[in-house]
Amino acid sequence: MSDVAGKPEPSMHQLRLFLVLSEELHFGRAAARLHMTQSALSRQVQELERRLGVPLFSRDSRTVRLTDAGRALTADARDTVEAMGRLRSRAGQWARDLTGHLVIGAVGAEAAMPYTRAILEQLRAAHPRITAEIRTLNFTEHLTRLLSGDVDVAFLRPPAPPSVELLELATEPRIACLPATDPLADRDELLLADLADRVFVDVPPEVPRVWWDFWAVDPRPNGTRVRYGPVVSDMEGLLLAVARGEGMCFLPAAARHLFPRPGVRYLDVRDLSPSVSALGWPARDRHRPVVQAVREAATAALAEPNWRRVTPS
Repeated sequence: MSDVAGKPEPSMHQLRLFLVLSEELHFGRAAARLHMTQSALSRQVQELERRLGVPLFSRDSRTVRLTDAGRALTADARDTVEAMGRLRSRAGQWARDLTGHLVIGAVGAEAAMPYTRAILEQLRAAHPRITAEIRTLNFTEHLTRLLSGDVDVAFLRPPAPPSVELLELATEPRIACLPATDPLADRDELLLADLADRVFVDVPPEVPRVWWDFWAVDPRPNGTRVRYGPVVSDMEGLLLAVARGEGMCFLPAAARHLFPRPGVRYLDVRDLSPSVSALGWPARDRHRPVVQAVREAATAALAEPNWRRVTPS
């Protein structure tokens, strides 16, 4: 940010350094107190002087003194730093005091994913007075419950309609889920073309078709349409249909670890596009306090250095 003269405004960090040096009047002592080098302190003070357009200190080989401008501006600098401290303290208090009940939807195994735990931990740390309830939703419910307001936010797998805003959390491969009796089940890897004649498990008509078309890869890259079989509404029904040899499906790679089932085999598909996991909320509710709180918690979790270590394996 710049002032009317086009110069950058002083930073709070620079003002704090100025105040410490004005008290010590010695670069060595001030630098030690600030846990920084003398050269770094000197550069910051020079930059502050440039931004303010006035010298704050007079220096020679033995002494450091405040200039008339430095003495005149010390009180204003202290008032500014203290005002910012009060602002941050009040903001922190507001964050700690925010109350409410958050209903979180989760489809499939999203509630068990590491990024879900990381976000909820961030939310609990930032807003300990917000209570959170997780509801497992089936294929039919996960978008309708979100848009109806039965849940406030949801951990889900896109695509989603435009009325749902998304924050992408992680990406992982999709894999084929086949009956163990399928002749292809003993292979190490497949291509989509290998599955061209396989029947695909279907979902109820209440599920947005664009969502299941993505998961079924319908149409296939060569333009052919998918043949559908039994209709299921949740993950357990889907896995049971596959185990009984009634059809196949594609699932996130984490299903290998989260949904081991007798009669089911998981195989890599070399030319199958990945899936994305996301936090979603109705666009109309993005500024509701509890929704904004979980959005901010997710953004903070994404910024953590170890975030990539909590994506699905």
